[in-house]
Amino acid sequence: MQTILTDFYSLESSEKTESGSFTAHILLNKDHDIFKGHFPGNPVTPGVCMMQIVKELSEKFTGQNLFLKSASNVKFMAIINPFETPELNLQLYINESEEEVKVKNTTSFGETIALKMSVTYKKLNK
Repeated sequence: MQTILTDFYSLESSEKTESGSFTAHILLNKDHDIFKGHFPGNPVTPGVCMMQIVKELSEKFTGQNLFLKSASNVKFMAIINPFETPELNLQLYINESEEEVKVKNTTSFGETIALKMSVTYKKLNK
């Protein structure tokens, strides 16, 4: 498993819930270079970075190397400004089969839902 978002965020805590889903609490690094270009003076967390965080957490929770196969119902519902809302909560409902991992994600800060998406990853050989 390879983290491509080096120093972009830190996983503060995670747990597996009774229902089998996972929760993760992350902290964005507001000083990361990505925010200097996206956008100067008005930093916004890129959607592709949020999708990568979900992939990396899914890999961590399943112990599998994953490759994005498909994404549906991807809804960016609120802007994530790392200076205003650096703390994010992610809920991941993970369903594994022999060859795939399906993940339903909801990302929020406070009471605000920022991202909802359903993705299917192909399992890669380790």
